[in-house]
Amino acid sequence: MTSTPHDSLAEDDLSLAQEMTERMNLVREQVAQIVVGQQDVIDQLLTAILARGHCLLEGVPGLAKTLIVRTLAASMHLDFRRIQFTPDLMPGDILGTDILQENRDLGIREMRFSPGPIFTQMLLADEVNRTPPKTQAALLEAMQEHAVTAAGKTLPLQEPFFVLATQNPIEQEGTYPLPEAQRDRFLFHVLVPYPTREQEAAIVDRTTSESSAVVEPVLTGESICRYQELVRRVPLPPHVKEWVLDIVRDARPNEPTAKGWVREWIQWGPGPRASQQLVLAGKARALLQGRTHVALKDVQHLARPVLRHRLVPTFAAEADGMSTDDLIVRLMSEREPVSEKPL
Repeated sequence: MTSTPHDSLAEDDLSLAQEMTERMNLVREQVAQIVVGQQDVIDQLLTAILARGHCLLEGVPGLAKTLIVRTLAASMHLDFRRIQFTPDLMPGDILGTDILQENRDLGIREMRFSPGPIFTQMLLADEVNRTPPKTQAALLEAMQEHAVTAAGKTLPLQEPFFVLATQNPIEQEGTYPLPEAQRDRFLFHVLVPYPTREQEAAIVDRTTSESSAVVEPVLTGESICRYQELVRRVPLPPHVKEWVLDIVRDARPNEPTAKGWVREWIQWGPGPRASQQLVLAGKARALLQGRTHVALKDVQHLARPVLRHRLVPTFAAEADGMSTDDLIVRLMSEREPVSEKPL
């Protein structure tokens, strides 16, 4: 590979970045044949995949969450599985179990590991807050390590490996909310909005007629792994790095420089992982937008999905009707404007 200064990509990387942008645009086109609207949600999922992160998706039933993930997997030629989380789901139902099998050649019985549905490339963990903490922890550990430990052996998961866990914002009775430390393992907390009237009309037309679009794979898992490595080589301008550090540290009420309203409305702020993942996500978004360096608008656009599940509002904030998004928007609005600077 051609040598390059730290503030620019190598020539080989530039051609790979162009290829990645073109391929991801083809993925968007394939998904648009099946899914109406939800462009921002789809872009956030693509960003998370390129940043080698996972997503926590929240939306009411019927907003095509499963369809989006299934279509993305098909367009990328990735294995896809879905797990419906229930209160009686056990860790072995996800990871796999040892079963007793007869070896007819040797005439003996032996224990063999039967892999669970987590041994896939794109996993939809549907309604993850409906299963007990023991099962949630098994899933989240595999997400973190990209491996499963069974029968004393560590079994790697196939790359790329991406988990999209959904939560239903209604019907909270009988659920097991993810603890803050577990939510922190997700790169994004994505909110799925209702469609517009025009989009809903298109959904009705598309799903009640004979139209049947077919998704063609336009990517491979090997290509995605190459793109994930490329993301980490994207240059990060110093002023963008400083903005990320400022916005994350501004959200911590125990900081000596914390503002009064932050101490009043935020109980716990984001940890260093928020800074790391906001930078990685910004790099991925820059490439998706056809740029080879991170701009302020990249990290500003992604601040809410990166931070909304890492802030714990106080009772006073909830009583005043302040959502985590409201707090993040105020944090960004009170940051002094920074103009883009050349690398």
